[in-house]
Amino acid sequence: KSHFFAYISRMRFIQRWALMRNTWQEDIAQHSLQVSMIAHALALLRNRRFGGGADPERAALLALYHEAPEVITGDLATPIKYFSPEIRASFGHIEELSAKKLSALVPEDLRPALEPMLVTPEADPEGRRVKAADTIAAYIHCIEEVKAGNSEFEKVADQILQKIHDRYDMPEVRAFLEECLPSYRLTLEELD
Repeated sequence: KSHFFAYISRMRFIQRWALMRNTWQEDIAQHSLQVSMIAHALALLRNRRFGGGADPERAALLALYHEAPEVITGDLATPIKYFSPEIRASFGHIEELSAKKLSALVPEDLRPALEPMLVTPEADPEGRRVKAADTIAAYIHCIEEVKAGNSEFEKVADQILQKIHDRYDMPEVRAFLEECLPSYRLTLEELD
């Protein structure tokens, strides 16, 4: 028996943005799908326009599983997770233990393929693209909340955009921000 996929299916129950008033709730399953699509796009942009070397399918898979350990830990709010270096280090350890627990639930013959998806070193180029995509997805959530009249997300949107510029100065990220991001501010009618 393997409980891995049953655990993963519970991603839809873990809510994001717990400390914020939201006009709509986002769970980590929804978030992971969006991050997967963005990470895939970033890798494609890298390959088609900026010298190649990316693995779009791997980026998408890493992103698909990037929040998986949260089915055990829950989603710890960013201000808490990064409150101090000690808390960040402790939570990082908890995330590692959670990933190991999930990995142990994977059928043994599938483990070599799935285990690397559960923990990705940030030094890994695709892992870095996933982190960039994760941050872009958070920014998109802020855009959508502000567009819906929720001013609570205005300041955090500015902070997240600054984080994207400071940490992820990659040509594929700049291209996505310039070409794709403005559309998230449009209505459905304007997208047509």
